Amino acid sequence: MRITNIRFAKLKVPLITPFKTAIRTVQNITDLVVIIDTDTGHVGYGSAPSTPLITGDTHQSIHAAIGTIIGPQIIGMAISEINEICQKIKRAMVGNPSAKAALEIAVYDLWGKFHNAPLHVMLGGGSQHLRTDLTISVDHIDKMLNDAHLALKNGFEVLKIKIGINIKEDIERVSAVYQSVGHAATLRLDVNQGWTAKQTVFALHQLEAQGVELELIEQPVKSHDIDGMRYICQRVNTPVMADESAFSSMQVLELIRTGAADIINIKLMKCGGISEALNIVNIAQQHNISCMMGCMLEGSISVAAAAHIASARASGIPLLDLDGPALGQFDPVQGGVDFHHANITLGTGAGLGIETITGLEELSWPF
Repeated sequence: MRITNIRFAKLKVPLITPFKTAIRTVQNITDLVVIIDTDTGHVGYGSAPSTPLITGDTHQSIHAAIGTIIGPQIIGMAISEINEICQKIKRAMVGNPSAKAALEIAVYDLWGKFHNAPLHVMLGGGSQHLRTDLTISVDHIDKMLNDAHLALKNGFEVLKIKIGINIKEDIERVSAVYQSVGHAATLRLDVNQGWTAKQTVFALHQLEAQGVELELIEQPVKSHDIDGMRYICQRVNTPVMADESAFSSMQVLELIRTGAADIINIKLMKCGGISEALNIVNIAQQHNISCMMGCMLEGSISVAAAAHIASARASGIPLLDLDGPALGQFDPVQGGVDFHHANITLGTGAGLGIETITGLEELSWPF
């Protein structure tokens, strides 16, 4: 099975409710889909969202990086040479992690198909049944409480609360959500780099004094502020998780070395794909650091790949934030991983197990 061609398409799914964080508001899940053709007729799928404020990648840059630089280097290669293919993708150019991730996902999909086995089995095996949290977007308190109660009604037991807009109002938001649903759900906070280190310590001490119990707080300060992350870790009881500070295995090693994170959030779009995600979880496990498998605002193609990794490496990835598909009004992907509210069920099909995708809009360059 050899790679013969790489094609592109666009896929859009409207959100049930607008996705609001400290840095952006989004109305749709919009993915660039990467499709790899082979000489055996097998097709591999990968995808990536546009996240210029986080990774620096846009759909145009992803398309250009794969179409003109990375893709041509792997045309003709055998899928059985997966390690060599991943190295080619990784070394083809600096940066562009989402482009590399989308391409790697499609390659790993084909690798599973080459061996006629689901991806999680190829990565070591694991449960077909997983559960994710659900993101509650930052908003006025009544809307956040409404969303939280609807999440509970739909079977979610873990909620990730988006904050980071105004610290006084953020404390009020978190306190209100905890008082309303804290008896029935585990709460995680995601500040999306919206606070300073001193604000974070102040806010957590305020919340702790009110009896608010939190599972973790995610990336409270700017991504480059490693000293601030360490300052927080040394002064609060709530575990601190690094997200935007942890793109690569080298950054993860530095966070661990300096005591600047208790948990690492692995996202395929940040780290550049499955091979680097596996490196990160291996490093974290060697240092007794837990990981979360997370996602951007992505559809079910790339999130399916993340779910397969989470299943295969469950001992090192006990926390899941794979709610992207659950936020959409529908799932255009048939076959493979089933996303139903909090429940994620991995199929038995080879690779990602994708059978058909409705609503694909084939693209050519430029678009």
